[in-house]
Amino acid sequence: MQILIADDDVVSRRFLAKMLEMWHYEVVAACDGTEAWRLLEQDDAPQLVILDWMMPGLTGPMVCAQVRDRAREPYTYILLLTAKTEKQDLVEGMESGADDYITKPFDAQELKVRLRAGRRILDLQTELLAAREALRVQATHDPLTCLWNRYAILDILTRELNRAIREETGLGVVMVDLDHFKRVNDTYGHMAGDTVLREAARRMQASLRSYDAVGRYGGEEFLVVLPGSTDSSALHLADRLRETLCAETIDFPEGSVRASISLGVTAWSRGVPPTPEMLIHAADEALYHAKALGRNRVEWNGLVPARPEVLAG
Repeated sequence: MQILIADDDVVSRRFLAKMLEMWHYEVVAACDGTEAWRLLEQDDAPQLVILDWMMPGLTGPMVCAQVRDRAREPYTYILLLTAKTEKQDLVEGMESGADDYITKPFDAQELKVRLRAGRRILDLQTELLAAREALRVQATHDPLTCLWNRYAILDILTRELNRAIREETGLGVVMVDLDHFKRVNDTYGHMAGDTVLREAARRMQASLRSYDAVGRYGGEEFLVVLPGSTDSSALHLADRLRETLCAETIDFPEGSVRASISLGVTAWSRGVPPTPEMLIHAADEALYHAKALGRNRVEWNGLVPARPEVLAG
């Protein structure tokens, strides 16, 4: 584990570094508080820190205070080394944001034990952050396809629409439906249907741009949000989704199917700003039109009518 030590006394700094290396720490050394703060500002800064109290530039408590003011995750555990023994001085050090302190001259075994306690706290915080991230994923992602769930994709649509209106850029919306999905469940069973949904989700995600978003809207329907897209680019991306999904069969133990999708597309880039509900309704109407015309196709329903050459392809 990396540990940052900051001490302006060369002899003390080298002695402490040698001791920590014997305990299998990877030592990063700073010669004063200013350099320590510069190192702690970096993204890969050590989480375990030993600061001498009295240093040129920034003192140990001053560095502590700046770290706490930043309030960045993951947590930084700070131990102060001090020759001060007055209660008021020690209270000042702890109130600056230090987690622990040890007085000079320190006992090596005491320092070792205090660092071990700090590591336990950091390990617990890592576990808590991982648990929080797992809960966030569960709350925002569909468990079967791993795409955004309905709540999350609608939230993304609202945010991207607000941004498009604010920055006067385009926004495309696509409603997608897996063709004849009920036949897959009826013929091969729901496990096969789950495989088709997962693979369809994977192929759609792979064919989109990094800043596009796709979520499971419900059942075998998906909602795609295309930031920065106008009518022509939204239609192009929708047709690429269709071609990607139809390109190869989807195989499962019970057999295989060549799945296809129907897509309804709309976009906004000018005129009266729509609501998210208006965009979804327009794309949904286009989707039903695509299904009525035989499925496995892309249909357009513009809030502002698309130019003839766009509809012609």
